[in-house]
Amino acid sequence: MKYFIMKTIKYTFLFIFVSLSLISCSDDDNSSNEQIDTPLAFRQELNVSYGTNSDQVFDLYLPANRTINTKVMILVHGGGWTSGDKADMNPLKDLMLQDLPNIAIVNINYRLADENNPPYPMQIEDITTVVNLLKTNQSDYVISSDIGFLGTSAGAHLSMLWSYAFDTENDVKMVASIVGPTNFTDPAYLNNQNPVLQELIDVFGIDTSINFLEEVSPYHQVTASAPPTALFYGGQDPLIPTSQGVDMEARLTSLGVTHQFTLYPDAGHGWVGLELLDTWTKLKAFTQTHLE
Repeated sequence: MKYFIMKTIKYTFLFIFVSLSLISCSDDDNSSNEQIDTPLAFRQELNVSYGTNSDQVFDLYLPANRTINTKVMILVHGGGWTSGDKADMNPLKDLMLQDLPNIAIVNINYRLADENNPPYPMQIEDITTVVNLLKTNQSDYVISSDIGFLGTSAGAHLSMLWSYAFDTENDVKMVASIVGPTNFTDPAYLNNQNPVLQELIDVFGIDTSINFLEEVSPYHQVTASAPPTALFYGGQDPLIPTSQGVDMEARLTSLGVTHQFTLYPDAGHGWVGLELLDTWTKLKAFTQTHLE
């Protein structure tokens, strides 16, 4: 299987957000037995392991003065389910540290798919493991069980799918998708003549039954109890048909789910300039409303 398109996705998103990366953060020597009734210092832990695979690690950023009410944002990188790294999300992480300093951040890696390891349910299971580990260490980290998701491309798909179908304890308070696939039963996918696009779809393996495609599609898994959702899409995206965002917005509307939808008509699988500024302005406000 060819994976050149996955590298394209990875570098597109790195380019999108690198111009907004403004700050960096240093490690903190905060001890885990520090008293909760004293102000807590900023705490950073890199490459925290949550499994035996080298890709099962995450970076943790805990804000100063946090309490048991401090919410958590989980960042999920893109890369067509077969490539990418949490480092691709560092510019977004830096923006959050600057503009949303009261939210804890977990920037995750997950096992990447290949010919012998399909992405589903493997990557969903990794997200579940991360969420459970955060709960297990809640007292040590001094955080709430309330979480949000922010994903790009394949990471946005995983973020929506987990939030809609696997959040059994209703911990997710918001989810944001930047050019995330939503519906694999979309005729724009099933009847496409684009070999590059088809390669992306083929990652999910030989099971192309409607039942399976619906099972892995956020569009078919979302319910009226879904968390508030922010959607961002490009009208000229060669990988994500416009219908993926438009139909998802219509579905959320019909279910009465709180949401925000932004389509940049001339943008592709990523954007810069005023459109980029607009994306972050809206993401920041959406997060402050539903998670902070």
